Amino acid sequence: MANSYKNAKETYAKFGVDTEKVLKALDSIELSMHCWQGDDVGGFETPDAELSGGGIQATGNFPGKARNPDELRADIAEALKYIPGSTRLNLHACYGEFDGKKVDRNEIGFEHFKGWVDWCKSMKLGMDFNPTYFSHPLANDGFTLSSADKGVRAFWIEHGIACRKIAEKMGKALGKTVITNFWMPDGMKDFPADRLAPRERMADSLDKIFSAKISKKFNKDSVECKLFGIGSESYVVGSHEFFMGYAVKNQTLLTLDSGHFHPTETISDKISSVLMFVPEILLHVSRGVRWDSDHVVVSDDPTNAIMQEIIRCGAADRVHIGMDFFDASINRIFAWAIGMRAARKCLLNALLDPIAMMRKAENAFDYGTRLALIEEARNLPSAEVWEEYCRRTGKPTGLKMIDGIKKYEAKVLAKRG
Repeated sequence: MANSYKNAKETYAKFGVDTEKVLKALDSIELSMHCWQGDDVGGFETPDAELSGGGIQATGNFPGKARNPDELRADIAEALKYIPGSTRLNLHACYGEFDGKKVDRNEIGFEHFKGWVDWCKSMKLGMDFNPTYFSHPLANDGFTLSSADKGVRAFWIEHGIACRKIAEKMGKALGKTVITNFWMPDGMKDFPADRLAPRERMADSLDKIFSAKISKKFNKDSVECKLFGIGSESYVVGSHEFFMGYAVKNQTLLTLDSGHFHPTETISDKISSVLMFVPEILLHVSRGVRWDSDHVVVSDDPTNAIMQEIIRCGAADRVHIGMDFFDASINRIFAWAIGMRAARKCLLNALLDPIAMMRKAENAFDYGTRLALIEEARNLPSAEVWEEYCRRTGKPTGLKMIDGIKKYEAKVLAKRG
């Protein structure tokens, strides 16, 4: 045991925190790593697949992005060398392996994702899944499940049902429940004349999708809200209020994305309220900068607050934590490693909080002591505990991590052209 960790352990003990129990708890909490950071949300449906339409946008063009499933899996494996703790892979439907054949979204099946499942099994990773309601000709007008065109709605309903069936088979194959997240970019750039009708159509479409019998042992459904998107600044059909109501009524999971609200609004305060009315929550952790919601996660105050609320609610078993950022301006391995590590560091900080002492003071109406403890906790030696955690899990830190990723950049990424 390094002296720095020993000293940190003794310091935390004075505040009633057992760092050994914390490290054990930290290692048991899964984080879901999103595949789309590796290729800028392009997918592999066509040789020249790229993000188009649908209220989202990736910026930058750092050399060496993955061009096929094998390259993407290699990059994910490289990133995992620097990411400690239990990890899952979050896959979008547009990342199937179609062998150069045209397979439309309503025709996809488990066979198109078996390669991913086999790879995840070999890597001891769980999986999560997402229907892809963007980058498709039938999404170019800004509407999918809420489209006024019955045929368009039918197509996207079939896609949603297909994805739930695929996710169920993924869960069976891996022996782990898959979380399938539904986010639709439906909305308008300017003022709508009718806000209600698209929402009625959206709800009806979702009802049809979720009416298909799927085992909750292997798949759980979540619905994701959003304040606005690129090209849907004035009206988003699936707003927070819409999906909060839908999730409560139908007892699905609700997805809260930290970049999907007003820039001054955080999701940490929403967690305890939402948990009172829905069975579980899915979080998409990203970093909003003004109106851009998908910067790489860092261990900042909003991310720390999210993890604190999960732990203080005792809800680690009811809150599923996934990453959702995509930065094409930097080395994508760095993006994954930095973001995933930052989220887990914030989880560690939350687990290290002397919350028992804080609550004792609060219950005694001793708010001065409570505030003092909150402030003192900021200066406790969490960095030493993080270093010990990385050491025990065999993950490099500091300059060793940077050097390792830079070597992969020179050896692999730079040669992709």
